[in-house]
Amino acid sequence: MKKILTQIIVLIVLISCNSNKDEHTSNSDIIPQYEKKTDTLTKHLKLFKPELPTIGLLMFNGVLQGEVIATSDVFGKPNQNMEQLFNVIAIAETKNPITTEEGMHFVPDYTFENCPKLTALFVPSGYDMYAQVHNKKMIDFIKRKNEETKYIVSNCAGAQLIGASGIADAHKIVTYIGGGNQLQKDYPNLKVQNDSLITFVEDGKFSSSNGNLASYISALNLLEKMTSTEHKEFIESYLYLDRLQNWNK
Repeated sequence: MKKILTQIIVLIVLISCNSNKDEHTSNSDIIPQYEKKTDTLTKHLKLFKPELPTIGLLMFNGVLQGEVIATSDVFGKPNQNMEQLFNVIAIAETKNPITTEEGMHFVPDYTFENCPKLTALFVPSGYDMYAQVHNKKMIDFIKRKNEETKYIVSNCAGAQLIGASGIADAHKIVTYIGGGNQLQKDYPNLKVQNDSLITFVEDGKFSSSNGNLASYISALNLLEKMTSTEHKEFIESYLYLDRLQNWNK
């Protein structure tokens, strides 16, 4: 009798352990499902669609992040039907994270070596452009992309990279306020415009701006050329740019 009771107790313990194990397994199965349901990353990822125009944003350490963000703001938004209209990609010499002038870290999508075909290339600036202007790989990349792109846009001191590449010789260009005289001296083949009077200029496939918030002007101008006035106005309202224009009135 004692032996039978002992066997019954052992059996109850084993059943209890197996039951707890099943319950534990069940709970662990539920947790990943919950995490998947609350993961917000996937819905924000935009797939690269080869049939769409591709906008390339050149980046490098020390880049002024506002000039990168302005372009991605304008071209990364959907149309009124919530449809993706463009591929917007970030490009740098390597896949290592870029540290902006303001201290944030951006991760490039592509390098100079594997960058896909671009419809437009945006060339931003930094406060110290010496390293970029003397970076042969970067200059060669801009030259190569000029052969395939329909549009090249520079903002602020990005004009120095355009000048160093020679792709816009004999074309009008503008740079940051106060930088035009040196730009003309360094690259005499450019038609440098008066940056104290001119914020944005377009000449053929090339366009340029003073940079910083004026980068929205160059981006919106190209957006209108590639889509329509109606879509440009939709994006302006999407971004509340009218509030920015009238904030001090």
